[in-house]
Amino acid sequence: MNIVVLAGGTSTEREISIVSGEGICTALREKGHRAILVDIFCGVEKAEPENYFPENYDIEAAVSYMRSFNDRIGEIKKSRRSFFGPHVLTLCEAADIVFLGLHGANGEDGKVQAAFDLMGIRYTGTGYLSSALAMDKGITKQLFQMHHVPTPSGISMVKEECEKDLARLGMQFPVVVKTCCGGSSVGVYIVHDQKEYEEALEGAYSYEDEVVVEEYIEGREFSVAVVDGKAFPVIEIRPLRGFYDYKNKYEPGSTIETCPADLSDELTKKMQHYAEEGAKALSLTGYCRLDFMMRENGDIFCLEANTLPGMTPTSLIPQEARALGMDYPALCEELIRVSMKKYQ
Repeated sequence: MNIVVLAGGTSTEREISIVSGEGICTALREKGHRAILVDIFCGVEKAEPENYFPENYDIEAAVSYMRSFNDRIGEIKKSRRSFFGPHVLTLCEAADIVFLGLHGANGEDGKVQAAFDLMGIRYTGTGYLSSALAMDKGITKQLFQMHHVPTPSGISMVKEECEKDLARLGMQFPVVVKTCCGGSSVGVYIVHDQKEYEEALEGAYSYEDEVVVEEYIEGREFSVAVVDGKAFPVIEIRPLRGFYDYKNKYEPGSTIETCPADLSDELTKKMQHYAEEGAKALSLTGYCRLDFMMRENGDIFCLEANTLPGMTPTSLIPQEARALGMDYPALCEELIRVSMKKYQ
């Protein structure tokens, strides 16, 4: 297949997206596909119709080109009206499918998916509406509650209506404060007192104008991929220090990840069931990953869903796939296969 792997972009997760994109592109080329790596925002220098998808391709050069823009993204945003970079749409229209290696805003929130739907461009992952729903943690929480998927109690607040008295929200410390539409745990704070709470609000609102405040669930952390409606093996995530924040997610050696997780069959099946039901509640198709906390007594809480979860070779979904005997290149092909179902 002729495949564009879209990565980069403008979100706080740009660098992780580049790493995901590099891994995906390398894996698909190993499988014999003519895959190319494209920065959705910065585009490519040139695109020659007779050589859109070359037989021989320098992935390292593409990655280096993408990273050369990292320090200038803000500057480029001020001078450009279009989100799509040079030649991006031309290449995507020419591809058999676009593999979305994007993370965060303007990539995982349904905007790109909606544009591609209008242009007839095929892409991996779920559709535009379910992407938008899952990106908004406040709406996600409401839909989980409506569909009886256990989730921490909480509320979303826009900046103009921010409530600094937790008692008026019917909550007490400790709580979690997080951006409504962020990713990779950027803008997430666990707070234990009023001073920390006000500092967390200030920090979260520096990223966007809406935040979620929810009860803090103390216990073990897990994640479950759902691919084509079926849950993958459960993976447990145990940071050596603190919680599973940006540093612990991406700094080697900072987290112990166990897959399959050391859980009873009953708890494993229950968590996988809630993962599948959570995906259904948000109308997610193709593939996604849902994150969980479990108290010592076995109570399970679904925190959120990720519609374009990390796809670095050491990310959580690749680890879950390995537990099923599926290597990274085979997983990339499988995610294309299940994504193509929405076009049949």
